[in-house]
Amino acid sequence: MFAATLATGLIAGLFFAFSIAVMPGLRQADDATFVTAMQRINSAILNGWFALAFVGAPLLIAATTALHLRTGTRAALPWLTAALVLYVAMLAITFAVNVPLNNTLDAAHTQLPALRAHFEDKWVRWNLVRTLTTTAALACLIRGVLGYSSVSSAGSS
Repeated sequence: MFAATLATGLIAGLFFAFSIAVMPGLRQADDATFVTAMQRINSAILNGWFALAFVGAPLLIAATTALHLRTGTRAALPWLTAALVLYVAMLAITFAVNVPLNNTLDAAHTQLPALRAHFEDKWVRWNLVRTLTTTAALACLIRGVLGYSSVSSAGSS
């Protein structure tokens, strides 16, 4: 459960950083700088560390949920299930909205003002939703840890 919580927290923090710092900072840039910066960010983020946390989190949440189902430890189960649903919702948003927008941005090199106008507000709005869903998933995992630890403590007394 610790690894699932950690990986989810890293992704929630990444989306939060984009929401409160990266995108507000880029909002002040001219169109060419904005597009170039986002293209470079999109390229740089496709690395093993990102993949480990991004893909690892739902796998770890699912594995933790399965273990809790199998062992009969049910105190954390509602929270784990909620975390998994929220994380999967974020994945759906990412692959349905943010990735296609990123791909459009990456493929384009002309008409930057129109490209930016099509991209920026929608990407920022949906990134906020991703921030909220992963933060809620993180909160559910933390609540699950607290519920599990209190049940474990009571059982060992």
